[in-house]
Amino acid sequence: MHTPNPRRWLILIVLCLSTLVLVIDNMVLTVAVPPLMADLGASAQEIQWILDSYILVFAGLLLTSGSLSDRYGRRKVMVIGLALFGLSSLAATFAGDPAQLIVARAVMGVGGALVMPSTLSILITVFDDAERRKAMAAWSAVAMVGLVGGPVLGGALIAWFWWGAVFLINVPIALLAIVAALVLMPESKGPWSKPDPLGAILSVVGMSALVWTIIELPKYGLNHAATVTGLVVTVAALAGFVLWELRTPHPMVPLSLFRNPAFSGGSLSLALVQIANGGLLLVLTQYLQYVLGYTPTQAGLAFIPMALASLAFNTIGATLGGKIGNRALMTIGMLVSASGFALMSTVSPEHGIVLPAVALFLLGAGGGLAVPAAITALMGTVPPEHAGVGSALNDTIQQMGAALGVAILGSILAGGYTAAMPVTATDEARRSLGEALATANGDAGLAATAREAFTSAMSTVFIAGASGVVAAAVLVLVIMRGRARAGAAQQPQSQPQQPREKDRDRVPALHH
Repeated sequence: MHTPNPRRWLILIVLCLSTLVLVIDNMVLTVAVPPLMADLGASAQEIQWILDSYILVFAGLLLTSGSLSDRYGRRKVMVIGLALFGLSSLAATFAGDPAQLIVARAVMGVGGALVMPSTLSILITVFDDAERRKAMAAWSAVAMVGLVGGPVLGGALIAWFWWGAVFLINVPIALLAIVAALVLMPESKGPWSKPDPLGAILSVVGMSALVWTIIELPKYGLNHAATVTGLVVTVAALAGFVLWELRTPHPMVPLSLFRNPAFSGGSLSLALVQIANGGLLLVLTQYLQYVLGYTPTQAGLAFIPMALASLAFNTIGATLGGKIGNRALMTIGMLVSASGFALMSTVSPEHGIVLPAVALFLLGAGGGLAVPAAITALMGTVPPEHAGVGSALNDTIQQMGAALGVAILGSILAGGYTAAMPVTATDEARRSLGEALATANGDAGLAATAREAFTSAMSTVFIAGASGVVAAAVLVLVIMRGRARAGAAQQPQSQPQQPREKDRDRVPALHH
């Protein structure tokens, strides 16, 4: 057994910083939209592109960047990604028009895609079995702090400075992470293998088209040319990718991983949980602001019970996981989360923030137990030489789940809201709660009706979320036989030139 890296906890701080800058950036931007529209004169469509350009590029490049980190060095790829992210954040800070900001955000997506899989795979190589769950708990906690703190920080920066500050703050964090990575981190990589350019192209096209289709679906429906085209390209590219990866002797992504019940069970359950979570953020932030009248910063603070519960139960899960196994921990956590969604479905304006706070606490507790255990089970099957692409698969599954949650549950919300509104209301008022309140013009009756319609539709969304998480728990029980401990996977051959990769029990740590 190799001697643990004496700098491993300092390295964990660098990995947390690298992850934090990505999580905060995406959350902080949500509160910058109004001043962006006012200062740059951006249209609603341009704002949509400012938000979507990042996720399109990020999701499209994840699998390819994970493969690159395995081949060329995980620290090297992470540092390049941080540099790109920092420089493009600087460009975004001083963007003079929407087009410049869209381009800067797209380049930030490239940087983010290079950073995320590398950080997870580096953690795998520097922590041994005894400490990985603790590292995972710390890393997940930092990600949750970024998720909740992003809107709060964004509101403060905009209030004190201007919208460009939400991008400028990325620069010193990225710079600090780069210097610390170069000073503290060992380099690690898998054994050299022949590049797979066709697999890379098909994965980029397929994943980008999938995200594009998910984004367009709620706006245009299934019959629109843009949606149909996106769907055709998605199916063709991803089917071609799977067929090619199964045939080529040097696949970019080892699809044989999905034959392992721990990997496939962890993947499917994680996707279902993230679908529900994606809908949670979409729906609850609107409820807090439009129904309860919270500011974006106050809406961010309302998620504190979820953050605190997640932090506490991450730690509990790190302790229990080694004793009861991932399968039990995932099942318990998912059932707790499902109870949170079920409770959220009963919320009404009369409850104020008390009932949502209790429900959010349950959701944070359940997620703190289930999500790290699911990632542990998933990544525990990945050979060390594929640590980068394995972590990219984990990131991709979570990103796709969250994006599908926004699309699917967003459509349920929109349809339920419109159905609950009276037919005598204007088309604008029946389209969304935001438009109804904007066009009410002092009509208190219309505003109250719209809020009631939204709350009713929100209840349906959270029932659907609870059902999805219960289904995930059933999947875990059925597919993940045994205790699903990390390290139960087949033991690959060690790489003598990479001492950090001799460890067989590969447990990662991250929830986005």
